[in-house]
Amino acid sequence: MAKITLAGAGPGDPELVTLKTLDRIKTADCILCDALVSDELLKYARNDAKIIFVGKRAGKHSMKQDKINELIYKAALEYENVLRLKGGDPFVFGRGGEEYQYLKEKGITPEVIPGVSSATSAPLLAGIPITHRGIAKSFTVLTGHEMKDDTINYEALAKLNGTIVILMGIGNTKKICDKLLAKGKDPKTPVCFIENASVKNERITKTTLLKAAETKEKYDIKTPGIIVIGEVVNVL
Repeated sequence: MAKITLAGAGPGDPELVTLKTLDRIKTADCILCDALVSDELLKYARNDAKIIFVGKRAGKHSMKQDKINELIYKAALEYENVLRLKGGDPFVFGRGGEEYQYLKEKGITPEVIPGVSSATSAPLLAGIPITHRGIAKSFTVLTGHEMKDDTINYEALAKLNGTIVILMGIGNTKKICDKLLAKGKDPKTPVCFIENASVKNERITKTTLLKAAETKEKYDIKTPGIIVIGEVVNVL
């Protein structure tokens, strides 16, 4: 039976990958990797390793999730060591759980290796502590990819004294901010956009909740990026 590993490559900087994941990159016969996985990491792969790109980007999905699941399983039938390498952490809005379930149904229990999630690392690298004594005792992480009204409790979010971290939400900035403002969130609440976290072209843009949508358009802020909302944005 083939060995399949679901591993996280971290937020982008290849030096932030775990030693365990690096070992799996070096020994894999086949690697199925996401769009945000650093090319520098793939240089550690064996010369004879099969590398399959199955990455997804906002509005440019190269492959449906069902198809990715099937490819992982088919790779397991052909290769001895298969690595599914995902950006960030595979189980933090990375659909790693879906891939795990699919493989379990096929009789394969994958090895799982956590990755450094951009939800916590991107703010840190931008000089933002997502928790800070006396300012934020909690943080909430959510995906902004599908902002359906029945899936997000904006009223509860607006009342939080902690930090809000939104992954994959750049495209829905206006909707997110308008909803929070409508539910009573202070318009002066600091907001930070972090594009391309941890890599050379990282860009950090700070504003307020009231001006966030305007700022996003003015500075042409794009994916991949995250949004941090809360007083911690201006702590350091």
